[in-house]
Amino acid sequence: MKKLLAAFAAVAAFSTQAADELNLAATAVPHAEILEFVKPQLAEQGVDLKIKVFTDYVQPNIQVAEKRLDANFFQHQPYLDEFNKGKGTELVSVAGVHIEPFGAYSSKLKSLDELPKGATVVIPNDATNGGRALLLLQKAGVITLKEGAGITATPKDIAENPKNIKIRELEAATLPRVLTQVDLALINTNYALEAKLNPTEDALFIEGSDSPYVNILVARPDNKDSDAMQKLTQALHSDEVKQFINEKYQGAVVPAF
Repeated sequence: MKKLLAAFAAVAAFSTQAADELNLAATAVPHAEILEFVKPQLAEQGVDLKIKVFTDYVQPNIQVAEKRLDANFFQHQPYLDEFNKGKGTELVSVAGVHIEPFGAYSSKLKSLDELPKGATVVIPNDATNGGRALLLLQKAGVITLKEGAGITATPKDIAENPKNIKIRELEAATLPRVLTQVDLALINTNYALEAKLNPTEDALFIEGSDSPYVNILVARPDNKDSDAMQKLTQALHSDEVKQFINEKYQGAVVPAF
């Protein structure tokens, strides 16, 4: 009888442990791929990681804030700060995981020197990634921004535009689809990878691996310190994940830990 009770207790303990669900939002590449990699490790620790893939940068935060999901993994800190400010949310960073050097792509040009006068250039239409794109254009010598213009810079902050390029702002996810219709597109690496672009080979110019835009795991203040979240953080910061990122993405995604 004692053995039977012990067996039932073990099953109950296992059931309780296995029922520790963690529901995450992520963009497909590389975020969901990294989460899929750590999923078996978390299962061994009693965490059932469920991953919901999104194609946009808005709903993942909305659904976490509304407690429809527990956390998300798709954004960098400047984007989160701007989102919280604009939407009145209080989402917080749990851990930094990787950097995705931001790049500029073209299906018409082989080098930036070929960029024609009056060229059409597309950038993301959200505040921080649009500003990031403009800062990269400035670093490449295409434009000069007004003094003090930073991560939230807009086309109105352009002080010098010697080639008179025409900048269009579009939703980040759509940029790879219009690549053949424009002269230059500044594309977030996750969407570039989804479109089968190789940032380290296909980008005409790209941020360095020292980019400050670290992609972060994001949660709410009420669940950021949960046992399951801590286990996920430990898994994402493991040597195995570092090796996975380095081998799979070959410099297009860089570990930040």
